[in-house]
Amino acid sequence: MSSTIEHGLYEILDERFRTGRCTFGDMRLEQLYGDCRWAEGPLYLPAWRQLVWSDIPNDRILRWDEATGAVSVLRSPAGHSNGNTLDGEGRLITCEQGNRRVARTEHDGTITVLAAHHGGRRLNSPNDAVVRSDGSVWFSDPDFGLISDYEGHRAESEIGACNVYRIDPNSGEVRLVADGFAGPNGLVFSLDEAQLYVSDSRARQILVFDVLEDDTLSDGKVFAEAPHSGFDNIRFDCDGRLWAAALGDGVHCYDPDGTLIGRLLVPEPVSNLTFGGPKNNRLFITATTSVYSLVMSVTGTHRVRLGRP
Repeated sequence: MSSTIEHGLYEILDERFRTGRCTFGDMRLEQLYGDCRWAEGPLYLPAWRQLVWSDIPNDRILRWDEATGAVSVLRSPAGHSNGNTLDGEGRLITCEQGNRRVARTEHDGTITVLAAHHGGRRLNSPNDAVVRSDGSVWFSDPDFGLISDYEGHRAESEIGACNVYRIDPNSGEVRLVADGFAGPNGLVFSLDEAQLYVSDSRARQILVFDVLEDDTLSDGKVFAEAPHSGFDNIRFDCDGRLWAAALGDGVHCYDPDGTLIGRLLVPEPVSNLTFGGPKNNRLFITATTSVYSLVMSVTGTHRVRLGRP
């Protein structure tokens, strides 16, 4: 596969990356912050025009103010938090891999634990979560926070497997929806919410599952494989292209048919990404010590609203 690099940022592997106007944004990355140990879980808060993200080994959640550029600590300690997302009511949902739970920050600042056990056994170390328009919370639960004290607390897994779960919005039931993963990580629903995409970091794959009528998942099919390193988080743009944090290999962009059409070349190993900004066309990238951004010519998918896909 031949490639063309434009402006030191966009690597074009397929002409669809250019004709789809993926390369028509900023010509360079902007570094917003650079003093983390392992930056993760970026989330844009539109009501406050702020970005929050996790600095896992430093056990804190940081926030960047878009209007002033100031960075401050939102929460410390933070349970070695990893992924963050918003529910349909604008409440922060955080995967606290050190505390081995999924928690919600209420509007008054109090914390509600949404999930900490399954089948009477403690979860491993919840990693990433996504909220469906029916209010259900789906999350991955690898063992990354158990294998050392660097990003959590060394311990044996009580469950003995790495799975994906669903939290029922009415009963709060935590239900296993997919298993057999080596290291499940990022989650994202397709634009119509008919499919769930899951990255498996250790298997170096992105899998796609059909969401069935009873809110279970079909058997997963391989959507993409990473040629050099594992995948972390994944996000869709509004034209159905999938953008993936490929750890040591930049940000990958996949056509809806699964073809890798381009990459964003990032100077540090990438962990995560999210769309934000007033027009939802600013891509925020967490990469090892830093948070980067670029204003793009593509737009991220809509933000979740309860009762509306």
